[in-house]
Amino acid sequence: SIIEKRKMFGYPCSFVNRNMFLGTHNENLFIRLSESDRKEFLALPETKHFEPMPGRIMKEYVIIPLWLIEKRDELHQWIDKALKYVLSLPPKTKKK
Repeated sequence: SIIEKRKMFGYPCSFVNRNMFLGTHNENLFIRLSESDRKEFLALPETKHFEPMPGRIMKEYVIIPLWLIEKRDELHQWIDKALKYVLSLPPKTKKK
């Protein structure tokens, strides 16, 4: 599978099989996680669901806190989990 970069919400994001797994929005970096990984992630300090607009939570997506961005090895592990999760999903079909 090839990682495709394109914009979502006007910001750079990364997709595999047309499924987004990593992106930026305003000042935030966010990833898409499986339910079990998301539960583990949200137990970490300063983490929360991604909400591109107030009241519009994207339930599978979480915002990476600044302290985690500075811990490169740990950050890469979470990004790997996001990529593996999205690779397990069926490819999204192109909308007509």
